Amino acid sequence: MPDRAQLLGELEGDHQVGILLMAQMGGVPNELQLFVQTAEYDDAAQGLRDRNTYLIRVLSVHEHRLSLGLFGSLFIAEQHPILLHHNEPKPDVYFEGQPADVNELVLDIDQAYASTFGPWRELAADINREQPLVDLLQSGRGRLGTMPKTIADRMLRVLAHHGLKGWLDGEIERAATEEHGRSTLWKLLGVGDSYFVALDFAVDRVGKKP
Repeated sequence: MPDRAQLLGELEGDHQVGILLMAQMGGVPNELQLFVQTAEYDDAAQGLRDRNTYLIRVLSVHEHRLSLGLFGSLFIAEQHPILLHHNEPKPDVYFEGQPADVNELVLDIDQAYASTFGPWRELAADINREQPLVDLLQSGRGRLGTMPKTIADRMLRVLAHHGLKGWLDGEIERAATEEHGRSTLWKLLGVGDSYFVALDFAVDRVGKKP
């Protein structure tokens, strides 16, 4: 069984846990190395029974959040809210018009963003912060922000719902492969509360293999 599949299999089930033991820089630029221990909760001993240790190489890491210790889930994904900022074009969102109720518009903008990104991103990172949002929306015309295409399209629908004209400016398409056909899309490794955005991940068992 490939080491990646075995690692994922050892984390399935209610009594299976992982421990992110250590993270260190790899041997090439932008590489992180993660050491992960899998374990199973033993009811009789009221403790954890070690299973295997794995080295996960995070290749060409682009963004990460690291928290060492116990975790209950590990996954690798090619689609995730975190990846929108890396895999989608980020056009400017412009608007024109006056909302009937600016506070309702602000609330709908915030809710659209939160329902797209959940706890992973903050609206303040993508919104135009040259002036308070209420003042910006009451100005009659301006740039709402610069954001990934998925949320940019949602913002256009929110603006239209409140009677404002909205449009995008800038790139709205991004090539998924480079000239030699290799993917340029980033992937996500989630390890409990930690995550790593990289081009790929390699998993190897450490020590003697049963």
